Amino acid sequence: MSKKSIRHDQILSALEVNPSIRVSALSERLGVSAETIRRDLAELDETGRIRRTYGGAVRTKAFEPALSERSKLHIEARERIAQLAVARIGEAHSLFISGGATALHFARALRTIERPLTVLTAAFSIATELSMNPLIQVMALPGFVEPKEGLVHGAETLKFIHQFHAPITVMGASGIDEDGASEALPHAAQVYSAMTSHADEVLIVADSSKFGNRSLQQIVDWDRNVTLVTDAAPPPRIASAIRQRGAEVIWG
Repeated sequence: MSKKSIRHDQILSALEVNPSIRVSALSERLGVSAETIRRDLAELDETGRIRRTYGGAVRTKAFEPALSERSKLHIEARERIAQLAVARIGEAHSLFISGGATALHFARALRTIERPLTVLTAAFSIATELSMNPLIQVMALPGFVEPKEGLVHGAETLKFIHQFHAPITVMGASGIDEDGASEALPHAAQVYSAMTSHADEVLIVADSSKFGNRSLQQIVDWDRNVTLVTDAAPPPRIASAIRQRGAEVIWG
């Protein structure tokens, strides 16, 4: 096997553990120049096995890990994000909540709330978590099941969402860049976009490993109704774009 093939396998192995990776990290890990890594990423991108992003690469849908795997990553960061997001929702009487690992951590933090709340979600894991609190009324959306993600989708899901409006949508994301938030799974992206269009405010809950990544489909643009809740300050270019478009960022 050639050195290049070995590097390609190592890059794919790294992306099986983490949903995204930086050129600098790969360069250090594999002991080759950043330019060599960029050429490797370009070749892998052409095969459809990864997708290049600004400064790195992300998995394509085929390499997107199951929710059970992703929920084991960045636990401390996601728990901090969850607490910040729970504080941010204030006295909202109802929420849309997306699927995803960080949204699941949010649901676990929200589960201890001591007031009535209605939650609409397409994610089985989130519905299960929140149903443990008798004060939370959970509305599980109908639709076809995506087993890897534990999420429903399809025309019936979208039709159901269009019947409701909530003050806030709390939504995870696969990528965060200067333009907004994006999602790697097309079926999920359709559901999440519908949720955001039927809410007054959108809270994007995403850890800092998503910075600089752009996934398959844009789901939210930065504007004055959007707040990014994360664990670290975004890079200057992303932070500037958020401010210029009137959005807000909270980290801790």
